[in-house]
Amino acid sequence: MREEAGIATRVTDEAEGTGSVPPTPVPSATVPPAPEPEAPAPARGSRRRSVLHPNTWLPATVVLVVLGLAWSVVAQAHPYILPGLGEVGTALVGDPLLFLENAWATLSIALVGVGVGAGSAFLLALLMSEIPVVRRAVMPFAVVLNVTPVVAITPALVVAFGFGMAPKVIVTAIITFFPVLVNVATGLRSVPLPVLHVFRTLNASRWEVLLRLRVPSSLPYTLAALRVVLPLSLVGAVVAEFVAAGSSGGLGTMIRNSASTARLDHVYAGVACLAAMGVLLLTLVTLVEKRLLFWHDSRRPTRG
Repeated sequence: MREEAGIATRVTDEAEGTGSVPPTPVPSATVPPAPEPEAPAPARGSRRRSVLHPNTWLPATVVLVVLGLAWSVVAQAHPYILPGLGEVGTALVGDPLLFLENAWATLSIALVGVGVGAGSAFLLALLMSEIPVVRRAVMPFAVVLNVTPVVAITPALVVAFGFGMAPKVIVTAIITFFPVLVNVATGLRSVPLPVLHVFRTLNASRWEVLLRLRVPSSLPYTLAALRVVLPLSLVGAVVAEFVAAGSSGGLGTMIRNSASTARLDHVYAGVACLAAMGVLLLTLVTLVEKRLLFWHDSRRPTRG
């Protein structure tokens, strides 16, 4: 050990005496810079602040105020054409049970019609995605049904099914059938090919591909169709109440009877109830979409 230490000391002294430069270290490989972390998702508090920001609610408020002023000006100039906003509010507050009962009658028809129309369209779209011959056989008749004026066949439905709820539900179901059928069928076919290849590599059955891949991939399309057909079902229910003779309840019947007696305040109060119901249904679908599609690209926050 002492000899080795002495040799090391002599070598070091000789190197210092000769003034030799120690070898420079070899530079290591260049390390690539780390990727920038993704921007974190906005917190719930920031989303609330963005909703309360004037840029969010001020434009709609300005448009609403302008429309209200224009309404008031026209109502003062032509009181027999347009009632004042105060008169409409008085009609709503004066007899709220009348509007609530008729609104529930119309809403029940709309919801049952959506259940029948959208449910049958969803099941038929599943069959069309699995059996191509069903698509070729059904789609032409679905297109014909979609372009047929429903108002024209409503009296015939009343003759066939009576004055009850059935003809109104059928009219609403016909109106809501085609958008759901087309959207769901498109969603079931719009699956990512790499994921489909993975399923086939794993020898997944057609039932597993349908339940685990095609149906989840069709959810954005299905909910987009519901955003359209749920408010549209109210239109179908009101049209059915307009045309169906002998109907005794519903906002459509109330609006028709009020218009025949020139009670314009009740007419526009019924229209306001329909608009509020449509906004409520659309809000409900939007909340369900946020819960179900948290994984979808459309729910991710966008930069800028």
